[in-house]
Amino acid sequence: MSTLTTPIAQPARTAQPAHPARTAPSTPSTPSKPSAPAASRTPASPGADAVIPAPVPARDHRVRDDGWHRLVDAVRESGQYRTRAEAESVTRIVLSALGGHVVGDERVDLARALPEEAARVVASQIPATRRLTAAEFVDSVAPRIEGATPATARWDVSSVLSVLPDLVGDALVTRILAQLPAGYALLFGRAELTTAE
Repeated sequence: MSTLTTPIAQPARTAQPAHPARTAPSTPSTPSKPSAPAASRTPASPGADAVIPAPVPARDHRVRDDGWHRLVDAVRESGQYRTRAEAESVTRIVLSALGGHVVGDERVDLARALPEEAARVVASQIPATRRLTAAEFVDSVAPRIEGATPATARWDVSSVLSVLPDLVGDALVTRILAQLPAGYALLFGRAELTTAE
C-alpha cells in the first residue's frame, strides 16, 4: 500500500486583492463615482485656508508613576514588606476597601489628593451599603490578602492607612474619620480619643 506524499498546493494569490476590505466590490450594472484620493497615498501640503490642529501635549506618566511608587514605597517601609509587589498588592486591596466606605466630598477630595493610580482604585469602588466597624473593616480585607489572618490583616490595613495623613493631609483624614465609626483612628496611626460619659 503506498501513500501519497504530494504537498497540497496553496491557492494562487494573484487573483485575490491584497486586502479585501479596502477593495470596493465591482458591479457592472452600477456606474461608479470617482473616489477622492486617500489621504495616506499622497501627503497634502496645507493650503492657506487649511486648519492644522495643535499637537496634543503628551502626558507625563512619570509624574503619576512617581506618586504611586512613592506611596507604595511608603507602605513597604511602614509594613516592612519584603517586596515592592507585596506592598503594591496590599496598597491596592486596602485602598479599594476604603474607597467603598468613604463617601461624598471626602471621597472626592481623597481621590484628588492621592496619586492618579491610587485615586482610580478609590474612585472605582461602589459605596458600601452598610458602615463597617473598624474590626469588621479589617475582617473584610483579610480574605482578599493571600495568607492573611485577622492579625496580619490589621497590620496590612494600618500599614496603608497610616501613610495617608502625610500624603493627603491631616485635615482630610480628620474629615474621613468623622464619617467612619469609632475605631478607625488607630488604623490611621492616630490615638482614638473617646469622651467620658
